Amino acid sequence: MVWCGEMSKIGRKPIGVPQGVTLSIKDGLLIVKGKKGELSLRIPQEISVEVLNGSVVVKRNGDSKKERAIHGLFRQLINNAIIGVTEGFEKKLDIIGTGYKAEVKGDELILYVGFSKPYSMKIPQGLKVSVEQLKTVEKNFRITVQGIDKQLVGQFAADIRRVRPPNVYVGKGIRYVDEVVIKKAGKKAATTTK
Repeated sequence: MVWCGEMSKIGRKPIGVPQGVTLSIKDGLLIVKGKKGELSLRIPQEISVEVLNGSVVVKRNGDSKKERAIHGLFRQLINNAIIGVTEGFEKKLDIIGTGYKAEVKGDELILYVGFSKPYSMKIPQGLKVSVEQLKTVEKNFRITVQGIDKQLVGQFAADIRRVRPPNVYVGKGIRYVDEVVIKKAGKKAATTTK
């Protein structure tokens, strides 16, 4: 029960609205506008949202376990939306492996990661994806995913990594820039004695 109480504490905390960000409520949607774009969030029926004196206050309409959980979650989603439209979000991934590379063609990310043919991924609307070649021995290319929607940025970055996750024996594959991959020792050849 402590966990739900913690979520309520998060939910009760007002969110400061930076200069240049406007929030409006229309037809059950909270619309957040800023210099980088616009995001909308569907307000759950268990929650009410008020925009007062340069801050947003999220209140729950009851005290059930579900309402307490949604309270903290929705407050965090609003906070992420405000950060998104002012600063944006970014995820970086490194491609490691001989002959491995990536490129952006139109609205597609093309990965060359050891398959018989290139792996193509459609870049979701609202995301900007760029690829740069790294001048290091181990790392070949870096993919940068940027956007105002934190969930969309994180999901697409995870989808890219899933194409060729890092190999724990040789280290090849796609990994997040700050990801630590601990290499395992390969199986030693069994020796037989006569």
